[in-house]
Amino acid sequence: MAIQYSKKVLDLFKKPKNYGKIKNADGMGQAGNLTCGDVMAIYIKVGLNAKKEEIIKDIKFETFGCVAAIATSSIITTLAKGKTLVEALNITKENVINTLEGLPPVKIHCSLLSTDALFEAIYDYYTANHPELINEEMNKKHLKIQTIEEEIEGRYTDWIKEQKKELEN
Repeated sequence: MAIQYSKKVLDLFKKPKNYGKIKNADGMGQAGNLTCGDVMAIYIKVGLNAKKEEIIKDIKFETFGCVAAIATSSIITTLAKGKTLVEALNITKENVINTLEGLPPVKIHCSLLSTDALFEAIYDYYTANHPELINEEMNKKHLKIQTIEEEIEGRYTDWIKEQKKELEN
């Protein structure tokens, strides 16, 4: 049985928005899935809006994965760009799925990966700039994502080393 994607998912797979890296990113987050092997990285640049609130001024992604992984990575960047960090943290997998006009049930996990990668990028930014804003719930979520990341790193060691080397250049 073939997987059926919405037109929006296919369009974003073919022409993803906000693809790439941000040099000297203010925050970088990565999330992956052991079962399917998808890995997403999100990079953020933080600035201030007119109210002097911290917002996601720029955001980009890189994804090693399937059609749904690329489309969800693209749409999470579109949803988060220009939002305050708190607003971005409140983007849910349901927001991602609805904006994409649906995902096949077997691909729902990609929407969670995209929100996890965004969370990790903001967590990374908070760690360096506002550690006082990190609460116990955020720490638990971060540790859960990190445990999966460590398992993925064991499987994809060469690819991850290459990505880290590129970030240093």
